[in-house]
Amino acid sequence: MGFLTKTVAVLIPAFNGECSLAELVSRLRTAIGKVMIVVVDDGSTDRTKEVATSVGAVVLRHEKNRGKGAALHTGFDYLKEQTGIEFILTMDADLQHRPEDVPKFLLVQQKTNADIVIGWRERIGTRMPIHRKLSNTVTSVLVGMRTGVKIKDSQCGFRLIRRSVIESVQLESTGYEAETEFLIKAARRGFKIEFVPVQTIYGAEKSYMTHWATTMNFIKVIFRKYK
Repeated sequence: MGFLTKTVAVLIPAFNGECSLAELVSRLRTAIGKVMIVVVDDGSTDRTKEVATSVGAVVLRHEKNRGKGAALHTGFDYLKEQTGIEFILTMDADLQHRPEDVPKFLLVQQKTNADIVIGWRERIGTRMPIHRKLSNTVTSVLVGMRTGVKIKDSQCGFRLIRRSVIESVQLESTGYEAETEFLIKAARRGFKIEFVPVQTIYGAEKSYMTHWATTMNFIKVIFRKYK
């Protein structure tokens, strides 16, 4: 795992994440050592850019909020230009994803040689909001039907992705549904996908994911025609 961490970069889309970014980066470095961390500040109105810079992250900024998918696209484009990066780990800025779980992604990748390892969040008996449980259950089933691959969690943004996947998959969506689009396109191109159980923390932080409007965007992405 030590060799693999040298080839990993962490990509964090962030919108108004000043309160959690410093702790997130500190815990990441404790969990996996010194890796490149790229924060895409998606038009934040707080001190996200300043905090990310102060903890040594590379900061890419959108002057206006463009959506999580657009932030991922910006980060992927930057990382494709960096030498020596073989894997990109994506995770949220709000500490819903535990940095201490990152080594599990690296171990699963080593054991399976997967191209993508996705966090699998337990839905039953957790504090996951009911609308997210329903949305994630429905979309995971539909993505599985669309791709022929068993999908345990189609919406989790906690992912380890091989560089060749982001070089092959081009995102069209700009919102949260971009992660589902990415998964469909990767599966249809034959990339190997594995899942790892992760704990997701739901606290008092504000969610920027709307309920049914976002779910409808997920469904539209699932049934979109792809080349």
